[in-house]
Amino acid sequence: MSDHLSARIAALDWERQQQALDEQGYAVLPPLLTAEECQSMIETYDQPSSFRTTIDMARYRFGVGEYKYYQAPLPDLVQTLREGLYPQLAQAANRWLGQLGRDAEYPDTLSEFLDHCHEIGQLRPTPLILKYEAGGYNCLHQDLYGDVFFPFQVVFVLNQKDEDFTGGEFLLVEQRPRAQSRGHVISLQKGAGLIFPTQHRPQSGSRGYYKTTLRHGVGTVTSGTRYSLGIIFHDAK
Repeated sequence: MSDHLSARIAALDWERQQQALDEQGYAVLPPLLTAEECQSMIETYDQPSSFRTTIDMARYRFGVGEYKYYQAPLPDLVQTLREGLYPQLAQAANRWLGQLGRDAEYPDTLSEFLDHCHEIGQLRPTPLILKYEAGGYNCLHQDLYGDVFFPFQVVFVLNQKDEDFTGGEFLLVEQRPRAQSRGHVISLQKGAGLIFPTQHRPQSGSRGYYKTTLRHGVGTVTSGTRYSLGIIFHDAK
């Protein structure tokens, strides 16, 4: 399975994805995970040994729903996604740094980047699975977890909108300097993914590039149960 998934990741139209990231700040991946792979990840939800932590969103006023962080070693599919998606996103991250007048700082491979996380005490894996039932939602937020964080993350929806659930659109809100915020409402099909910024992105202006801040969340699920898989590349303290 991992070899086939790696080939699918490599076969993506990365030129198009990179262009979308630069032009709109996010990129929608076509269905990358098979129905069987989506179901296999949903089935992990009821396997306590797979996870290091479970978070009840309502308890912390994060929203209404639940998510679980996988523990090491990560499931093969999650590890393959993390390793396979990272190199192209590192290229984009370094390009964005250049646009903002900064030197490249993200290495070519995930293992090198994680070594840096571990050196400063960020040791806990961050990929997670999220579950929302009717009435569930996720407040706008950023997933930072420590001093070092990767500028992109990826979310995959694991079941089918308008069949398994309704509502639950992905929300991405961009706070622009001296202007009102801009919101994006994004619907994903089963197995499809979304690449989006963890904290900010460069925006072209009359005097060059400037930073805009982004937060993300999930709109209210109106019926059914929505599962999603979050691929975060930095580890947590």
